[in-house]
Amino acid sequence: MREAGLVVAATLARVAAAAVPGATTADLDALAESTIREAGAVPSFLGYHGFPGSICVSRNAEVVHGIPRPTTVLADGDLLSVDCGAILDGWHGDAAVTVSVGAPAPGDAELSAACRAAMWAGIAEVRPGNRLGDVSHAVEAEARRHRGPAGEAFGIVEDYGGHGIGTEMHMEPFLPNLGRAGTGPRLREGMVLAVEPMLTAGVAETEELDDEWTVVTADGARAAHWEHTVAVTSAGPWVLTAPEETDS
Repeated sequence: MREAGLVVAATLARVAAAAVPGATTADLDALAESTIREAGAVPSFLGYHGFPGSICVSRNAEVVHGIPRPTTVLADGDLLSVDCGAILDGWHGDAAVTVSVGAPAPGDAELSAACRAAMWAGIAEVRPGNRLGDVSHAVEAEARRHRGPAGEAFGIVEDYGGHGIGTEMHMEPFLPNLGRAGTGPRLREGMVLAVEPMLTAGVAETEELDDEWTVVTADGARAAHWEHTVAVTSAGPWVLTAPEETDS
């Protein structure tokens, strides 16, 4: 799974660097697929329940599951969340990042930073003996600690969250991004979770578009999405989708 995670990390790095004004989300998808296949892996998302892309590319008010399209042209100030999965030798890696295209729009940096911090707070609780609710509570508490430029709270998306991962991309248990510490299944060494918060700059409610994939905020506010695949080890959390230079 670490090798699959490194493929995902390299792919996200290349896609993030290519997310510039004038590029299309289909361009990013093609780059992702070629990067994954060049590494000897297979895109997890392509064909998954009929999904047509190798990555999910969600722009501005799109929260998750955005379909890459040649007609979606990136513009300066867009906020882009990229979710990527790869399968190597039957094992999955899954991670997501949020990047600004060109100069960040007002409030975007705070939103993305809050989501990323919430992810890392959850990751810190992925330890043997802790419970699933400890991870969820940490994500929620950190997200609620942050504020937007005008002091506004961020919405925490409830309907989508993290999950177990291994020989399949989505496995039990579901990992909510809100929860109570000390509740839920106990974490054991060898378990692997995808920690995956999604925050909005407005209300937490979402809607699914007619394409039956793309999830958007109900009020049109912007959204951010961060994710890592994390193993439970005796030495603490092992972030399997982190680049090698940040290995611990």
